[in-house]
Formats: sequence, C-alpha cells, structure tokens
Amino acid sequence: MVVASDWLSTDQKQCYWPPFKSTEKYLEAVKSNLKPSTGEKPWEKLNVLFHEKYVVTLKKSNELTVIPAIWQNEERTHCYWPPFKSPEKCTEAVKNRLEPPVPSRNPWEMLNIQVHGECATYEQAKEKQKALKEQKERSTLHPAPASSLQISRFSPHDMEIMLKAKQIMKRVTDNLAHTINMHNEIISKINKMYTVNRKKATIGIFGRAGEGKSSLLSAILGEKDLLPSGCFGACTSVVTQVEANLTDSNYTAEIEFISKEEWEKELEDLFRDLQDDSEDRNDDLIEIAEEKITALYGADADQKTLEELKKDDKYAEIEKLMSISKKTISKSDMSEFASDVARFIQHSKSSPGGWYWPLLKSVNIKIPDCHELLEHIVIVDIPGTEDCNKTRDDLWKSKLSECYSVWIVSAINRAITDRYPWGILKHCSEELGPGRECFTYILFIKKSFEDQKILCIRHRNEDVKTKVKEKFEKSEIKKKFRTDSDFLQVFTVSSNAFFDTSLNLESAETEIPKLQDVLRSLNKSINRELTRDYVSEAKGVLSLIQSVQLDTDKKAAEMKVAIRMDLENNLKVALSEMDKYFDNISNDLEKCLSKGVEESVQSCVASAKALVAPKKDGRGFHKIIQTLCKNYGCYWHKNCDAVLDLNKKLAKPLHENIYENFSQIFPVSGKTGRSVQEQIDKFTIIQSDPAYLRSSVIRHIQNFVKTEESKLKELLNRETVELGKDIYSSIIKTIQNEMSPCYEKAAALTGTGSIKERQDMLVNTVNEKKHHMFNKAKMEVLKKLNQLKLHIKDVLEPGLKKAMDLSLSQSINTTLMDVSREIDQMETLLKQ
Repeated sequence: MVVASDWLSTDQKQCYWPPFKSTEKYLEAVKSNLKPSTGEKPWEKLNVLFHEKYVVTLKKSNELTVIPAIWQNEERTHCYWPPFKSPEKCTEAVKNRLEPPVPSRNPWEMLNIQVHGECATYEQAKEKQKALKEQKERSTLHPAPASSLQISRFSPHDMEIMLKAKQIMKRVTDNLAHTINMHNEIISKINKMYTVNRKKATIGIFGRAGEGKSSLLSAILGEKDLLPSGCFGACTSVVTQVEANLTDSNYTAEIEFISKEEWEKELEDLFRDLQDDSEDRNDDLIEIAEEKITALYGADADQKTLEELKKDDKYAEIEKLMSISKKTISKSDMSEFASDVARFIQHSKSSPGGWYWPLLKSVNIKIPDCHELLEHIVIVDIPGTEDCNKTRDDLWKSKLSECYSVWIVSAINRAITDRYPWGILKHCSEELGPGRECFTYILFIKKSFEDQKILCIRHRNEDVKTKVKEKFEKSEIKKKFRTDSDFLQVFTVSSNAFFDTSLNLESAETEIPKLQDVLRSLNKSINRELTRDYVSEAKGVLSLIQSVQLDTDKKAAEMKVAIRMDLENNLKVALSEMDKYFDNISNDLEKCLSKGVEESVQSCVASAKALVAPKKDGRGFHKIIQTLCKNYGCYWHKNCDAVLDLNKKLAKPLHENIYENFSQIFPVSGKTGRSVQEQIDKFTIIQSDPAYLRSSVIRHIQNFVKTEESKLKELLNRETVELGKDIYSSIIKTIQNEMSPCYEKAAALTGTGSIKERQDMLVNTVNEKKHHMFNKAKMEVLKKLNQLKLHIKDVLEPGLKKAMDLSLSQSINTTLMDVSREIDQMETLLKQ
C-alpha cells in the first residue's frame, strides 16, 4: 500500500491511516500529502513494514546490488544511481533511501536494470544478494542449462538420461579445463549446449467476452482468480497472451501500445463516425467509437468535438502515456498485480475514463510457478474480429498462423446451435490453408449447473459431445480438408466445479485435469526432444574433441585431406540436388498459378459485384460495406459464421488451382514424396566408405559433421512449416495491399449515396487492377518459394563448412584426452 511521507512516524515503524472509505479520496490524500487529523475523525495509527529494497543487476556493469524502491522508475526497467565514489557513501544512501535530487551539478545516472526480487529490509536484501552471487559464481564454473533445459521438470526417464549426459560432459569439461592449449571453438560449442533457443508452441483461444476464458485458464493453472476477470476478451481487439515466468517469481505484464500517430489517426476516424448524421450512418461503428472514447477520456468525452477534447487535461495525460511504446508491471503479490494491470485490460461502463485498452497492441502476462504446464507453451487470446487498427489486425492474424492448436470456448447450452464456434472453426481451417501446423482443434464447452443431479449432468455432457462430433463429421470442413481423428477434440469443462466440490462433480469429471494433461503432455514431448538433442549434440562435441587431436598416423592425416575434398564435393552435389528439386516444384506451381491468374481475371469483377453489391443486399447492408472498407476488405458478423472477405474471394481461383500441389509440397503430416521436409531429410554430405570407417579419427569426424548436419536440418524443418504458411497467405496479402488505397478512400466517403459510391469504387478498382494484381500475387508466391530455397542453402552451406573446418583442424598439438568411452556412453543414452 502507498502512504504519504508526512503520515510516517520519525522511526518509520508506524504510520497514520485516514478514515476514508472512498478509494478515490484516499488516493487524493496521498497525492496531496494531506496532514494527519486529530479532530472529529482521528486517523488510526498502524504498524508498517516497508517492502522497498530491491535486488537488481545493473546491466551496464553486470553488477548485482541492492537499491531502494524510490530509485526505480515505474516500469522497474531503470534506476537512478548516485555519483558517489565512496562505496560506504553509496551504502548509506541505500539504507536511508536517499531521494534522487532535482538536476544539479552532480546529476544521478539513469541505468538499465533487471529486478530479481523485493525485500522488506536492507538486511534481507543483502542476504538475497549474497545467495544470488553464489548461484551466479556456481553457474560460471559449471554453466547451468537455460530454462528450457532445467532437468527438474523433465519426466523421470528423461531426467535420468539428461543427468547422465551432463555428468559425462562435466567430467570432460573438468578435465579439459586443465589443458593449456584448449581449443576456443570447442569451449564455445560446449557453452552453447546449455542455451536452447526454441520457439514456444502457441495455443490460440477463441471465445466471446464473458464465456469464462480467464476463469478457465485460472483453473487449468490451479488457482482461482489467478488471472484478472476479463483478462481474456474484455479488450476485444487486443491480443493477450499468457506464459510461464521463467526468470523470477513475480507476476508480470508486458504491455505494448500502438504508436501515437496510429492513435491520432484512429481518434480522427472515431470522431468522424460520431459526427456522421447521414441516412447511411453506421450505428455499430458509432457504438464502438463511443465506447473507446469514453473508456479513455471519461463519460462526456463523446459529446465534445475533437478540438475540445484536445484541450482537456485527460487528453494531455493520455498523450504522456503514449510517449512510451511499452510498459511493464511486475508484482510478487497476485492481488496487487491484478489491481495494477486492471486499468489496461478491463473496462467499466459505470466508471468511464482511465481505461487504457483502446491504446494497446498486445499484453503478455507471465505467471510464476507453472513451468510444468507452460514452460514451452504460450496461450494466446485471439480477438477473431477484424480491427480497424491495421497494426492490431495484422498482429492477431500473425498469431493465428503460429498456432499449434486452437481452442474454442462456447457455453454448453449453445454448443450445437451457436454459429460462433463453427464460424471460427471454418475460418481457422481456411486461413491456415493446407500447410497448417495447427492440426488439433479443441472445442471447450463451459458447464452450467441448473441440473444438480449428477446423472443428469453426466448424460448431458456425453450427449453434447456426441452431437458436436456428429455435426463436425457432416460439415464442409471435414469434407474439404483431410483430417484425422484428432483434428477435433471435445471437452466439457467447468472451472466452478473444479474449485467447488459442492457442485456434485469429481475433479476429474470437470475435465480440467484432462486439459492440464494436454499441456503437460506437450511440455513433456518438447522436453523429450530437448533431451535427445542435448545427448546427440554432446556426442557430436565429444567426437569433435577426439577428431581435432594430433594424429601420429601419417596415413590417417592424409586421409583427412582426402575426406575434406570428398565432403566439399558432396556438399556441392547435395546443393545442386536441392536446386533441381526447387526448380521442379516451382515450375509445377507456376503452371497452376498461371491458370489461377487466368480464372481470376475472368471472374473477379463478377465476384466483386456479388459480394459488395448483391441484388438483394438486405437491411443495413450499407453498414457492412462501410465496415468492410474500414477493415481493409473484410467484414465479420458478430457470430463469426458470416465473413465477407473481398480479398479472399478474389484469391479463391488462385488458391483452388494450387491447393493439391501445395498440399504435397507442404503437407500437414506424413510423406508425399514431394515435400520440402522430405527433401531436407534426404540432404546429406556423409557417405559410408569402408576405407574411411576403418580409421577411428575419420569416424569421429563423420560423427561430428553428421550431428551438425542433423541439427541444421531439424531447425530448417521447423522453419519450413511457418514459411510454407507465409507463402500460402501471400496471395491474399498481395491482393489486400493492392486494394488498400481503394479501401481507405471508400471508408472515408460519407453522406447520402455513399454506399453506391463505395460499391462502384471497389468494383472499378478490381477491374482496373486485375491483370497487375493477380500476376503480382503469382510472382509473390514464386519469389517466396525461391527465398525459401535460398534460406535453406544459406543455413546448410556455411553451417556444414564450419563443421568441416572444426573437425578437420590441425591446430591442436597436444592430446586433450581420450573421450572414446564417453562417446560410447552417449551412444547408449541415445538408444534409451
């Protein structure tokens, strides 16, 4: 809690506390440093404990130290540092919480910091500093693994393998530490083994505001009200993601704002919508404008003109906030964190003003103590509606393309009839295309407990599951896309019953534990891969150590020269084969794309007219067209089942013509005989020659090169999935970019007859641009495919040449140690 300085006693062990019941009145008293009163309503005297000593690392010097809270900025990313040369004087300043002075002859320096924790007293902070220093020293002597390799969270079997592998490597590094001529590259290779930069698996959550996404995730993470209510969904256009905090034990929110220029432009558009008094006015857009403006600036802000609003104090306050691009909130206490973050992710219509969600681009929430479930996973709340702010709109679409799995939340009583989840399911399938990595969809159904009889609840849940699956089997999605049995999983879950045993369901029957198992299983599978990768790389490093040592066998030394020539020649041949493969698939795609361009040119005008100017447009269609233009060609119905997307409509002939070919080049799973992943897997510069394998040194060289080759190919296979989706979506993106100037002009039209003007402008622009636009989309696909080829070659060629240089080096003139036994041990671990 914050108190004013005049409320504290001289020894700062007690403080006066005002009798105000109103939070607003209390905050005003703090700001004005109101003097304690002894009149009719005397102030209470309370004991206090300061939580204001922080252990931090000064990033400039990498020094671990203690500072008082008043030296930090609000975001806890920087701190003031006094100009004292004497360490004793600095210590006294920390103990006495010396306030940084107003600019003077000896200004305090502003330094970047990393906060490790907060303590109540200086003594406690020094103890924490000492413990952290000891931990840091231990990790310097024996590098600890990065968060993704922390063995305490591995399965018992993987943990045992990882421990054995680490023990072997520790023996080797301890021995090598005493070798004077230790090879720098080998040291570097060993150190890098402890750092794993692996992209987290993304799970996207769709669901209306109020469907219970926040409480659902709180239940999965095992703590009621862990996430602020409305954390997911209240800010309908903001991408919110939740992941594990792997650096400290705090609850952290990293808040990113849209730019000041973007908000100024959006604010002008909002006021333009408010002032539109034509017969074609869009009431939905007016409602959105009122909501955003009053959320930020207060109850009467929407009644002012933009010029009047700019003179308001609240406008200046918002401008100051917009001067920073990011803000971090970090608290050790969960309730304090929820309170501080609420202003950025929630909204109260009964108390307008000071709710900042309209300014946000994204919010990243990090939760401590959930490594088992979220160590390698990030859960993203995807808005699922087109946003008039293009930055936010592009962000949620890019997040969707990264999804490993999509979860859709819907109430159980609307599971079959509600068009929202089925519209989202259809949209995700189409948006991700045939190269989608997101192969599993999980439909969440939130329970309601109007029936208290356990048998009725169980029967209802099973009945809904069966009906949902039957509906999916008959759907267009099932017919259009090749799907396996795991494509759609259905869970009936209740976060309330998970915490409240009086609601008649056992914990397992709430199916929250099943969802925990889904996350736990995914985490374990990633840890298993990390274990295998670590042991494999350890074996490769040991082979490197063995191969670079002085070989007294002249014949073997000559063979090293010969094998280098062979490896270099094999690399040229393999790269040439890669070129031929990409030439073939590029030629095949070019033919399909050319046919698609031809069909698009012929059908685009009719398609555009049918979408933006149908013969029977229905009531309120002018609102739909206006929103479509504001959203750069796409309109989402509130149920998400009716999506009018002019860009997708124009891209349809191109997509249909490449679909079969593209599905073989970038399949969801399995082998097609033509996929990029299969071509990468076939790539190798290692050939089995019995003459080479008789030499142990040459065998170790090949083992190391093969390990490096496998590591590069695994990285490329993961990247190819993302790049394939980018190639597929480039058709729509190109069309949207070409049409964007038209959308912006059409969106700005107002007044009587503006709908006809918009419709004509859209159709005429399609007609004018059709040849150039569709040919550009075709060339963009081929260009991105060629970029993929160049990327693959740019990773493989220098990576393998470096592996050759390392393993065939003659720079070490001393025997380091014989690690042949350790190599055999690693081989045994790989087979387990």
